[in-house]
Amino acid sequence: MNRVDWISALNKLRDKGEPCVLVTILEERGSTPRNSGSKMVVTADRTFETIGGGHLEHKAMKIARQMLADGDSEVRLEKFSLGASLGQCCGGATTLLFEPVLQPAIQIALFGAGHVGRALAPLLASLPCKVRWIDSRDNEFPDEIPHGVEKVVNEFPVDEVDEMPPHSYFIVLTHNHQLDQELSERILGRNDFDYFGLIGSRTKRKRFEHRLKARGISETQLERMICPMGIPQVKGKLPAEIAIAVAGEVIAHYNADFGEQKKPETDDQRLSICRPA
Repeated sequence: MNRVDWISALNKLRDKGEPCVLVTILEERGSTPRNSGSKMVVTADRTFETIGGGHLEHKAMKIARQMLADGDSEVRLEKFSLGASLGQCCGGATTLLFEPVLQPAIQIALFGAGHVGRALAPLLASLPCKVRWIDSRDNEFPDEIPHGVEKVVNEFPVDEVDEMPPHSYFIVLTHNHQLDQELSERILGRNDFDYFGLIGSRTKRKRFEHRLKARGISETQLERMICPMGIPQVKGKLPAEIAIAVAGEVIAHYNADFGEQKKPETDDQRLSICRPA
């Protein structure tokens, strides 16, 4: 049993992208071990806080972990009599609410700590995202890194592509076109990402397509590269404007998994975003 309060536990689990179930005593009648409103957070192998211990808590943990194993996303109510059937002598009754918190944080690799990167990182940090912000230039990062963002200084940023888990999001907006190309090749080569956006114009895309095909990247793989990136409704080329457009596209992509957004526009409909001088 971890004696971390349930709010802190939920925040930490969210940052790690670890699913859990929040168990709440919704109703109590008669003598019960804990009062209404008491909460416990259950993961696949840990618990945080308590709803009173004993067989009731053991039964609640078993139900919560079965929900996690089944990927159950629906809330659930269960009523228990605290008598002989549960081996507890309280004699009362209680109703438990089980709330799955299954959506893991989106894992994002953000390459580039220039003007656009510095505008984009705080926006991504405010979303259900875990961000690794990567650049070879330590002095380009701001003094304060947003909560939920991990600063990564690596002389060879391309190596960081392999450190991301499957289904990650990749956003490439570095200061160097050659580095952008090397990152694109490595990202497209692993082909297990959920989103890959590259800053640039349609002209840059065509140039990259030609070079990447020569490097063995297939047409099917290239179709997964979003360049230009950013929702077209947000106009402008200021760093903040570009960052908002890109963040909007990220939101659209992860909401699409739940049918809340339509598929992104085709390249002909996209806003052409060029790197600011």
